[in-house]
Amino acid sequence: MKSLFANIMKEYEGYKIGKMLCYIQDPEMISFAGGLPSSDVFPLDLIQKTAEKSLQEDPDHVLQYSAIPGEKDLMEAIIDYLQKDNIHIKLENIMITTSGQHGIDLVGRLFLEHKDIIVSDCPTFGGALASFELEDAEYMAKDIEEDGSDVKGMEAGIENLINQGRKPKFIYVVPDFQNPSSITMSLKKRLAILSTSKKYGIPLLEDSPYRELRYKGKNIPSLYSLDKNQGNVIGIYTFSKILCPGLRVGFNIGPSEVVKKFSLIKGASILNTPKLNQDICTAFLREYDLDAHFNRARKYYSEKLNFFLEAMEENFPEDMGVRWTKPEGGLFLWITMPEKINTLELFYEAAKEKVAFVPGEVCYPKGYLKHNTMRINFSYPTKDEIVEGVKRLSFVVKKYLTENRKNISAK
Repeated sequence: MKSLFANIMKEYEGYKIGKMLCYIQDPEMISFAGGLPSSDVFPLDLIQKTAEKSLQEDPDHVLQYSAIPGEKDLMEAIIDYLQKDNIHIKLENIMITTSGQHGIDLVGRLFLEHKDIIVSDCPTFGGALASFELEDAEYMAKDIEEDGSDVKGMEAGIENLINQGRKPKFIYVVPDFQNPSSITMSLKKRLAILSTSKKYGIPLLEDSPYRELRYKGKNIPSLYSLDKNQGNVIGIYTFSKILCPGLRVGFNIGPSEVVKKFSLIKGASILNTPKLNQDICTAFLREYDLDAHFNRARKYYSEKLNFFLEAMEENFPEDMGVRWTKPEGGLFLWITMPEKINTLELFYEAAKEKVAFVPGEVCYPKGYLKHNTMRINFSYPTKDEIVEGVKRLSFVVKKYLTENRKNISAK
């Protein structure tokens, strides 16, 4: 049977972060691994009431197949919601997806052919890498800088590729509180990367799951709003981080000819997004106090972030050579260990001590692998778990460094 698999599937390893989670099902495990929002901020009252109302008033419609592009009520609610972010679109510019991951997959299916090139940051979102790998993509990636993408490096790489007759298909970025690094792209760099997109006629894919989760600093305009509907940017959004992930609802926005193609691909794969879940998202946007909800979520996550940063300071003194980002929002920290530490090896040692993280190497495109980084999620664990988990992580790192020194001395 294996000999009949498509060539790409013979070596395909899937979403590596998802596969690693099977190692941390132990109830005693403190996990900093998954990108989980906290259930403490889910609007359970709204979800329950809306589900009951929809099932009581319109069960035939709710439990049937629904329109492929999405429910008109939800699309109109999203259009109104986006206006506060200075994004002004029409129904022809939006399609409902079954999660942000689905939205990413649609882009890959639409644009990528064998060995096509994607321009990206390094590191970048592991889920996007897994999706694009299914299309057998290659990368031109540049190390992300403190203020976001290395736009000058990207432009030089694009020019070089074009001279070779290999123009990239799109540029993929997460501008706000990037997963995994937590870095936010400055306004200067947003304007520069948009200019690069226009100059070379390469679409800009803006993945935007965390935009509402800013805890300090000023809001920076989105790439889509800066483009002013000129058709250079495709936006990917999800309700997973701002409402809850279990609903599996998101949306893509972009030029009408792109959105039409998304609908064709969706119709040929998953067909439709459940109407009940869409109804809940519509009620969230139309009936819920969004300002109060987001303020509560920001306060909750901000406290956890500060708590985590304090724990890191206490448990990782400067002489250990460990560095970490200090984000203005989002759900993650990015930790850089001394080069002698392989965090994939460290992952299995940490699991023995009942603490888990994501080894950074799953966030690097093919050909750009680094072994000494890790992604940490601070939003899901409790404060007590944060304190204990960081202590365990520090113990594991110190033990690894000690054993590494012994091995070197023995040689």
